[in-house]
Amino acid sequence: MHILGISAFYHDSAACLVRDGEIVAAAQEERFTRKKHDESFPRHAVEYCLAEAGISAADLDSIAFYDKPLLKFERLLETYVAFAPAGLRSFLKAIPLWVGRKLWVPREIDRALGGKYRGRYVFTEHHESHAASAFFPSPFEEAAILTLDGVGEWSTASFGVGRGHRIELTHELRFPHSLGLLYSAFTYFCGFRVNSGEYKLMGLAPYGEPRFRAAILERIVDLRADGSFRLDMSYFRYCQGLRMTSPRMDRLFGGPPRRPESEITQREMDIAASIQAVTEEIMVRCARHVATATGMRQLVMAGGVALNCVGNGEILRQGIFDDVWVQPAAGDAGGALGAALFVWHDLLGNERVVDGRHDSQRASLLGPRFEVDDIRRRLDAAGARYRLLDENELVDEVSTHIARERIVGLFQGRMEFGPRALGCRSILGDPRSPRMQSAMNLKVKFRESFRPFAPSVLAERAREWFELPEGSESPYMLMVAPVCAARRTDPGSTNGVHGIDRLLAVVRSQIPAVTHVDFSARVQTVDEERHGLYYRILRRFDALTGCPVLINTSFNVRGEPIVCTPEDAYRCFLATDIDVLVLERFLLVKDEQPTAVRHEIDEYLARRELD
Repeated sequence: MHILGISAFYHDSAACLVRDGEIVAAAQEERFTRKKHDESFPRHAVEYCLAEAGISAADLDSIAFYDKPLLKFERLLETYVAFAPAGLRSFLKAIPLWVGRKLWVPREIDRALGGKYRGRYVFTEHHESHAASAFFPSPFEEAAILTLDGVGEWSTASFGVGRGHRIELTHELRFPHSLGLLYSAFTYFCGFRVNSGEYKLMGLAPYGEPRFRAAILERIVDLRADGSFRLDMSYFRYCQGLRMTSPRMDRLFGGPPRRPESEITQREMDIAASIQAVTEEIMVRCARHVATATGMRQLVMAGGVALNCVGNGEILRQGIFDDVWVQPAAGDAGGALGAALFVWHDLLGNERVVDGRHDSQRASLLGPRFEVDDIRRRLDAAGARYRLLDENELVDEVSTHIARERIVGLFQGRMEFGPRALGCRSILGDPRSPRMQSAMNLKVKFRESFRPFAPSVLAERAREWFELPEGSESPYMLMVAPVCAARRTDPGSTNGVHGIDRLLAVVRSQIPAVTHVDFSARVQTVDEERHGLYYRILRRFDALTGCPVLINTSFNVRGEPIVCTPEDAYRCFLATDIDVLVLERFLLVKDEQPTAVRHEIDEYLARRELD
């Protein structure tokens, strides 16, 4: 039986194909269209999923959509009425989109599939989709479920339990009181883009002091012991749809929101630290209450807030649960996967087969891959110069390049599903180099110098380098852990250097390029069973250097999605300071590429600057 799950029209459209309960394929539409957070109908992602399964639209048995549009529209109308006449401009912009497209999901899907689909449509509630995406692929026979995001139809958070092939959500928090929207409002206030800049806010937080934490909890957030809360909506404007915060927020923090791309001041650092502290406290209180209410010893999480890996790490470290599993595509994209699995297990009553050791998400490597002959044709068409190596030669050369402080773009295997690159669409570097963090941010990623990089570490040696709880793992880069004290170095005097420059000015550990200013790191544990070639590169690098850690950042530049095709990777390789590119078993060196090709890339970069 084939079930197609779809998320669309709001943020990060995606498709997922489930066959007899097995996740066959999943991908975000942005990877194909090259439009960051593409919210359009995921036509290309659907085509890929069908092709990967070897079927056509006519072979589908069910299509599951990740929320209920009518309920969401009801919330939209009620909110506009409650705040009228404020929000009129937003109302006039939103209603034509809803009436013309968003309310007619089956019609839009029929059009996209050329009228070939004849099965039924199933609409799951938004937080049901999140809950299903968290529980059904997890390695647990039973677990507590916690979902936290901006807003679905009305719910902004929920909890319940999963047992076998059933999930039951028993409690919810409702709009407009939302942890996701609270964090997004502060993202906006600090000058970053909502729905994409939240990572920046989390990365900025360690540079500041949480001196506004008390003010947030006294003025803005009425937080209860169980993690539920109410917001003072006079500080916000997201219900009216015009902006995220109100002038009351300006007065509380001594001025208006930071203008995007302007200098980041100590105020923004301290605001980021403060809202991150509040967010972690809410997440921990929620987790404690859920543990008490359900009696479960395992927790699964999804929703956009579950991508706050600092909060996830705090829940794990405090020992509230014995184990925590977070859906790798925890945001709206993962709703497509959750909706499809909900139909198969909960609605149709099909049993789950639980491994108990690993989840069933196939390392979240669910996207397209490219064969050697196909890549060769593409490289020849581009005029590229390359060498085809066997795997042992490739592992040796790549690890040697990295050990010599060269930056490597690694494109191999199936593309990752979710926001993290996990060794298949990754840029790799030497974490021992004090200059690597700044060089990769400014000359490869074209992003702010303060952004931290994540380490990949051999799973069997992870606890030698990072303070991870015994028995835990982090294959999806969704947990933050401190660098072990034995690996830290005395930073000495900073000579009066404060704020963002602190990270760049001092060496804080044996792996400074992945050690944040507070000695934390967003860890990915890598094992041979799930990560294959990437694991072997790490093993070889360890043998060469004595360090089982690599920098792993997503293969893209600021403002663009992670690369999907060999052409995307080759263009990014030439347009940045990446030194070496690996496309499956092909190895390309920057200095060996034709001058004419590099000139074309210079023109591409010039056009990008104009855009």
